[in-house]
Amino acid sequence: MAKIDGIYAREILDSRGIPTLECALWLDTGAVVATSVPTGTSVGKYEAKELRDGDMERMLGKGVLNAANNINTVISKNLIGKDPTNQTELDQLLVDLDGTEDKSKLGSNAILAASQAVMKAGAISINVPLYYYIEQKYQLIQQLNIPSCIYTMINGGVHGADNLDIQEFQIIPASHINYSKSMDMAVTLFQKVEEILILKGATHSTGIVGGFTPNLYSNSDVFEILIETIKTSPYTFAQDLFFGIDVAAEQLFENGKYVLKDKSQPYTSEELLEFYKKIRSLYHVFCIEDPFQEDDLASWAKLTAELGETTKIIGDSFLATNKAKTQKAITEKTCNTVLIKPNQTGTISETIEVIKMAKEAKWQVIMSHRSGETNDDFIADFAVGIGADYTKFGPPNRGERVAKYNRLSQIEFEINQSNNEKSINTNPEKM
Repeated sequence: MAKIDGIYAREILDSRGIPTLECALWLDTGAVVATSVPTGTSVGKYEAKELRDGDMERMLGKGVLNAANNINTVISKNLIGKDPTNQTELDQLLVDLDGTEDKSKLGSNAILAASQAVMKAGAISINVPLYYYIEQKYQLIQQLNIPSCIYTMINGGVHGADNLDIQEFQIIPASHINYSKSMDMAVTLFQKVEEILILKGATHSTGIVGGFTPNLYSNSDVFEILIETIKTSPYTFAQDLFFGIDVAAEQLFENGKYVLKDKSQPYTSEELLEFYKKIRSLYHVFCIEDPFQEDDLASWAKLTAELGETTKIIGDSFLATNKAKTQKAITEKTCNTVLIKPNQTGTISETIEVIKMAKEAKWQVIMSHRSGETNDDFIADFAVGIGADYTKFGPPNRGERVAKYNRLSQIEFEINQSNNEKSINTNPEKM
């Protein structure tokens, strides 16, 4: 069996020009893999902690040279000679080397970079595609499929330009639409949204994750823009596609209330819940992510109780891809869908534990990007391999987002080819 022969990390830049880590790992067979990790803008207080240099004379204190050095010294000497297919064992070694609850000693960025590199090395060591390796290792699904995609069209909040409060307005193709057709839909509508915004004299620039950031009067106006856009396309609203939102309500919470442009006075939790019920009814908002502040759990539970039968109430910030918090949410029924971001927890094995827990609870699983991305497409293979119900990779815009979509296209082709070969081999009449 192949053994790890070396591992090396360096500082690179993410899609926002902020430092992050790239990690290369090579085996004694001569095989080499490389991976990089994303960083977030809307970072929840329960997430594992990235290690930043804090040197204000360089990169405004955001450098990650110390995190890279932790891989090149502490982590490297402990991984060399190990079998990369022993993912759980090596991830536990990384956790033990750090020794803190929030990964703050070595840095969750350093730990995840090493963990992802080990996963890629395991796949290459037995010469199989990464998604297939993950599917075979964890066996969380009966067969390989491409998850449905959640495509961002318009951004606000910290992803926008002080234009809208809600962080993401998304389209979600209906489940009967396959990946290739859903990408056609996303590209078509993304281009047509720009045409409509130009026609209305609205701003049509894009934000840090690539969605449009128009200067509209209210959040509800976005839905009207999207509906108008859909009417110019071959698609039928509420039949071929639905809407989703990422509220990122933590960013809207001030003095115990929620501030949105749709109302002159701040919303109480009860009023905001009624707002969600209204847009669910009017605009077929199928997914609502982070609808309340991280600790406003009574409101989470009430929304889930009232809308959970028809709507995905998605936990991101308050779950933080954390096993204990996810179990608590399952018990207390505070949401019904989990957003998975590996860099919130730090290792692939810990991420898998959360995914298993969610699946056992009959929750839906969404694999997500971060605002500060790289061109690494690891997350696409991971989503397919663990059988995510949905992926959330942003709009079909900007290279770091498109890299994930292009990888899904390649995986779809490979799965279809494999299925065709199996069909031919099991049906002699086709020979």
